[in-house]
Amino acid sequence: MRLGGTLFRKFDDADGWVAAVQYYGYRAAYCPVGSDAEQSVVRAYVEAAKRADIVIAEVGAWSNPLSPDEKERAAALAKCKQQLDLADRVGACCCVNIAGSRGPKWDGPDPHDLTDETFDAIVESVREIIDAVRPTRTFYTLEPMPWMYPDSAASYERLIEAVDRERFAVHFDPVNLINSPQRYFENGALIRDFVHRLGPHIKSCHAKDTLLADRLTVHLDEVRPGAGNLDFRVLLMQLDRLSADLPLLMEHMQEEADFLTAAEYIRGEAQEVGVSL
Repeated sequence: MRLGGTLFRKFDDADGWVAAVQYYGYRAAYCPVGSDAEQSVVRAYVEAAKRADIVIAEVGAWSNPLSPDEKERAAALAKCKQQLDLADRVGACCCVNIAGSRGPKWDGPDPHDLTDETFDAIVESVREIIDAVRPTRTFYTLEPMPWMYPDSAASYERLIEAVDRERFAVHFDPVNLINSPQRYFENGALIRDFVHRLGPHIKSCHAKDTLLADRLTVHLDEVRPGAGNLDFRVLLMQLDRLSADLPLLMEHMQEEADFLTAAEYIRGEAQEVGVSL
């Protein structure tokens, strides 16, 4: 497994990027170039990553391929194809997006999102994206969300079977699957079940934490790793059963100090259970 996270050190070229990644002790990183980068620039970063033994973990395609607005939907599909192509060019572990929402907010809940009709629309959009690009070095993945498919190991299994594309795989974000007190308190079992059922398909993971507030009604906050209730020891041991190059990327913190604290916590938990990062 390889730990990674946001870089707060600026860089102008591939060597500077490598220095920034190594400054934090990371062995995995978010894609450092955009889809408009010249192929020579892409090649420079790919070669630098290889020399420094850094895995380019994922390319984000954050957009709403299910938008009820046709222009937004078309733009989102185009972006997903563009970003999947970039992921293939850099040899990233995956290109990742959420499935999308049929409501006004691209990543927000909508009454129609957990319906059979929307499930079918997700299958259609994922097939369109993969078939347009035909990647050979990377995979298209969907990050689980608490209020849209895939929202469980079971719904992810259903999507894999329905999409029926070799280059469709799994992005694992356990915190996004915790959407009830039951899952919150039993998150170790949730993690074990997810990895047991989908482990061979997992290409990248996000590391964050979750905290249940003691006020009505149910209120779950995303917090930095170590400040919540996620069973990181179980997560690390389960992921360690998979590829030695599997990325575990910290995200969504605004301050460098929080990333440093989170990395220290994760590394400490990994050491306790004998997992190498």
